[in-house]
Amino acid sequence: MAQKATFYHAGCSVCVDAETNLAKSLDPKIFDVEIVDLGANKTRVGEAEAAGVKSVPALVLAGKPYHINFGADLSALK
Repeated sequence: MAQKATFYHAGCSVCVDAETNLAKSLDPKIFDVEIVDLGANKTRVGEAEAAGVKSVPALVLAGKPYHINFGADLSALK
């Protein structure tokens, strides 16, 4: 069974680049990746915060957030 991974982003160029080069390159046999655009789906900002996300793009694996570069502070998406 694949491990859940959630990639949060805001649709900015840094985020889209990280999505293309990182999130989509994860092995689907190992990771079930959900991509969440918080710019388009603000109802999930609280979920990202609860997972420990401080800025996007960020990838949450096994309940731990990994921040990638810096596209936008999560507070700017509220």
